Formats: sequence, C-alpha cells, structure tokens
Amino acid sequence: MKTIHGGDIYRNSVNLDFSVNVNPLGIPEPVKEALCRAVEQCGTYPDIHAEKLKKSVADTHRIPEEHLLFGNGASELFMAVVHALRPKKVVIPVPSFYGYEHAAGAVTDRILYYQLKKENQFLLDEGVFQHLNEDVDMLFIANPNNPTGALSEKAFLIKLAEHCRDKNITVVLDECFIDFCENGQSMADAVSEFENLIIIQAYTKIFTIPGVRLGFMICGNERLREQVRRQLPEWNLSTFAQAAGIACTEQTDFVAKTLEYLNAEREFLVDELGRASENQCIVYPGAANFLMIYSPKPMYEKMLEKGILIRDCGNFRGLGSGYYRIAIKTRQENEQLLKVIGEINWNE
Repeated sequence: MKTIHGGDIYRNSVNLDFSVNVNPLGIPEPVKEALCRAVEQCGTYPDIHAEKLKKSVADTHRIPEEHLLFGNGASELFMAVVHALRPKKVVIPVPSFYGYEHAAGAVTDRILYYQLKKENQFLLDEGVFQHLNEDVDMLFIANPNNPTGALSEKAFLIKLAEHCRDKNITVVLDECFIDFCENGQSMADAVSEFENLIIIQAYTKIFTIPGVRLGFMICGNERLREQVRRQLPEWNLSTFAQAAGIACTEQTDFVAKTLEYLNAEREFLVDELGRASENQCIVYPGAANFLMIYSPKPMYEKMLEKGILIRDCGNFRGLGSGYYRIAIKTRQENEQLLKVIGEINWNE
C-alpha cells in the first residue's frame, strides 16, 4: 500500500524504514529521560499556556515569547492557519509536502500549483512571482523543500516576502527541516519586519520525536496570532510534549553533532548510490537529512521485498513515477540499503 506520507510500518513488513526523515542519531538521552519523568505528571492537566516551554523555545531561538504559538505537530498549525484566515486562493509550489494541499483544501478549491523546474534542481525561483498577484491570499513554501531537499537563500526569501507583502499575501514558511542544513538560515528574525509572514517549525524531525507531536509557529503579527490561536483546542500540548520540548531546547551540542554527522554521511550516500546502482540513479543531493533520487526501476517494490521501506514520490504532485526519497540513516543502515540496491538487476 502506498500512502501520502512515509512511515507506514503498520501495513508493511519492514526491517529498515528509510521513508521517514528523522535524525539518524535518534532521540537524545535527556529527552528520553524527560519523557519518562513526565509519566508521574499525567495525573494533572498540562499547563494550558505552556509557559516553561515557551520561555525555553524563545530563549533558544532568540525570539520574543509573544511571537510563539504551539501545536500538536506542524500539521495542526497548518490547518489552524487556513481555518483562521480562510484564504480564497492559495499558491503551492510543487513538488512539496502534501500537508499544505491537505490544509488548504479544507477551506478552498482554488489552489494554484507552481511547477518547480527539474533543470533547476526543483529550487524555488522567481517565476513564482508571476502567479503571486492581488487575487492570491496565501502562499505555502518550505525551506528546505520536501521531498527535494532544495535550500533557498535567505536573500531570495526576503525578496519573496516583500513581494507578497505588497500584494497582501500571507506567506506560510515551513522550516521543519532547517536545523539539518549547515547553511540554512531561518527567517525567524524577519517576522517583526513582515507581518504577512508565518513560520512553522517542529522538534519532530531533529530530535526524532514524531510520536510526541510538537510544532510551533513564529509570527510577529499579534492579530494574526490571535486568529490562529482561536482555532486550536485547549490543552493541545500534552504533558509529554511540553517536557520533551523543554529538554530539546537544551540540546545544542546534539544539533551540532547531527550536522557534522549528516555532512559526512550525505556525501557518502551521494557517492555510493551511483556506484551501487551502476549509475542508473540520478541523485538530487539536497541540504537536509534525506535524498531524492530518480530511477527507471520499480525501487519501492524491490526494496520492500527485502524489508526496506523507502518513500515512493510518484504521488507527489509535480513529480511522477521513478522518483523516490530516502532518509539518511546510520552508516550501518546506509550500507544495508546500498547492498540491496547493488543486488538489483539493472539490465532487466
């Protein structure tokens, strides 16, 4: 069964899951310990204002506490944003994360998909400006993009935010993978300048806690924040999410170690994928903790036969059959992946 998201280990026989893009170093031990301690607090309601978490995140990211709003994962915040603003027309560059389309489709059927160019490594370009006019209400973008891993420069994003401000377009910028990018620059310090800018981040990926569900919104527009807040349920952050989040903010050394590890392992995989596939794979290097590849072979099926789950990107709007996404995992796991790829008969 192919789904719109990775991680479907529940309906497949999987030994290794390369379909979900989480940190190959796993959950930091202090975060695990915080989750265990939180069990003792389950007899009381979690803090409805998440004050300790808010202060910790604000201090870590050097942003005002009042600019923050938390969600049960980034997905809850995407949905809350569209329900708050009720955009009539939305622009989404593709290929990109299905969650934007899912959220936008809850309030409108006027969604314009801007096709990113393969010859430009699927990097967002100024061609999108032509579609961002006065009848557009919202733009969804990601930096880095998913599933391509393409990273936009901050100067370009500032220019884009300026254009959208002039056209009265709200920009929803997904930065959930920014912490994996050595040269990634968050736009968080620009939200005071751009009242039309909403940034969504999460601790799900970098700290390997997708089961905990913790995302946060950064926005300098008080009126807009209040509109979104009213779309969120009370106590939407569990005791576990708040405890884990506070512990995550203290893991600066862990994040630095992750970047060092990923830089080396990404280079290793990019070099070895071509060799293992007899140069039958096109690799899009990207800047995050995953790689997008193109192959003429039905790799999803062939890998799953060997107990390895990868993400078939054939159902990403803007791509097609033959595109796959693989997470960067540990060296041992990556070598197992390469071994299986090397066993595929590429001459069939």
